[in-house]
Amino acid sequence: MPNKDAKLTKLEALLQAAVDAIISIDSEGSIENVNMAAEKLFGYESAELIGKNVNILMPESWAAEHQGYLQRYLKTGEKKILGIGREVKGKNKEGRSFPIHLSISEFQSGGKRFFTGIIHDLSRRRKIENALLQAQKMEALGQLTGGIAHDFNNLLTIITGNLELLDVHLKDELQRDLLKEALEAADLGAELTNRLLAFAKRSVLEPKNIDLNQTIIGLVKLMKRTLGAKVVIETRFSKDLWLSLVDPAPLESALINLAVNARDAMPDGGTLMLETSNQAIDEGYAAQEGGLQVGDYVRVSVSDSGAGMAPDVLAHVFEPFFTTKTLGEGTGLGLSMVHGFAEQSGGQCTIYSEPGMGTTVNIYLPRHYGSDAEQQKTVARHEVLETAGTSNLVLVVEDDPKVRALSQQRLEALGYETLLASSGDEALEILDRYPSSEKKISLVFTDLVMPGKANGYELAKQVRANFPDINVLLTSGYAEDLIHSGTLEKLDIQLLRKPYRQADLATAIALAIRGQTRG
Repeated sequence: MPNKDAKLTKLEALLQAAVDAIISIDSEGSIENVNMAAEKLFGYESAELIGKNVNILMPESWAAEHQGYLQRYLKTGEKKILGIGREVKGKNKEGRSFPIHLSISEFQSGGKRFFTGIIHDLSRRRKIENALLQAQKMEALGQLTGGIAHDFNNLLTIITGNLELLDVHLKDELQRDLLKEALEAADLGAELTNRLLAFAKRSVLEPKNIDLNQTIIGLVKLMKRTLGAKVVIETRFSKDLWLSLVDPAPLESALINLAVNARDAMPDGGTLMLETSNQAIDEGYAAQEGGLQVGDYVRVSVSDSGAGMAPDVLAHVFEPFFTTKTLGEGTGLGLSMVHGFAEQSGGQCTIYSEPGMGTTVNIYLPRHYGSDAEQQKTVARHEVLETAGTSNLVLVVEDDPKVRALSQQRLEALGYETLLASSGDEALEILDRYPSSEKKISLVFTDLVMPGKANGYELAKQVRANFPDINVLLTSGYAEDLIHSGTLEKLDIQLLRKPYRQADLATAIALAIRGQTRG
């Protein structure tokens, strides 16, 4: 028979090996024990939780009711969650609420009553469910609008045809002017239906092999005339851009549409950035974005330095007829048309935006392979540099806890050790107190847009000034890094654009540690 200590050791091992968070509390709600999964989920060390009331891990609305539920159960036996399990809300150390499934059991020890909760994070499932609902809604809208557009085009064909036949017989100038206005209105109607068809992915496309760099160069002159003097247009082209198989006419229309949207978001003027790049999409990013298949794409990014969009607006921007413009200033079909065109071309359209941070719209278009397609697909695009060695310690600075955890996993998979900070301010505190007798920090890998006094730029400046032997690598998925690229050049700091593959991360980290850039 195993002794009591052996049983406790085995139980502790099982507790710490559990994938889900496990927390035990006493009858007063004080936390007695937590496992490593709970520390990771809520962002606390165990020492920060033991002895605290469990409502520290709940949003205020739940915390206010929890103690009452517990005391009511102890007095009456009325169950709310015990033995049932239900979906509730948790709150991490940073104050962010997230959905969880909570199951609770009761046990007694030493004459006292205790409760153990098993907590499963539902955030990923909710994201997948929401993405599925959005896809289903967009598909239903596409079928509806596509059917209406086809029928409406038939009506317009009859109207336009009869007006043109009538034109031959009219001699009176006033009547001819009236007919001309009617024809122009019919043309506008046809343009609207074409946009609806593009959203519904029912347009007839004629794809060709094109160099997107040359396509954009040809559009810039037209854009300058359209956007006016208050908007500065900048370009950043990949020198080794892959060819893309796409219909150039709707592509040009989509880019001009995005440029006009950008101008409208900058009423007092600003900067419009057009960027091209090669993107090899892996399974991780394809799952994250949804709609993109694994493979090679050419990405066109259109960024502005405008006001940006709030999350509730961003959630609807690809829906037809959704617009934030006043009546008569927009149809709400522009972005839906761009989205539909990208999907029909075999790619995808994504958008990044935050209030005050501008907007970046990315159009992914499939790469075109030549006759040696199969050979090209099997040859790696870039040779990944060998990591700079496991002796290097990287300080990861990222305010999003999930992105921070993912960055840690990816770096450790490459053989690096990591320290974590949730803000630029926290990173500076770590750098200030990190003793020289411990392992030296080789690199600060930081997001660009973060809360607090020290964003990515400010953190990089202070690291350069106070810790000249530590290198810096920035990362961002927003327009800020494109619009203010001059800041990067002044600091001579490399920027790794989100999303990136593991091979891109390996190369960027190795180069940054060696104090090099891509050139």
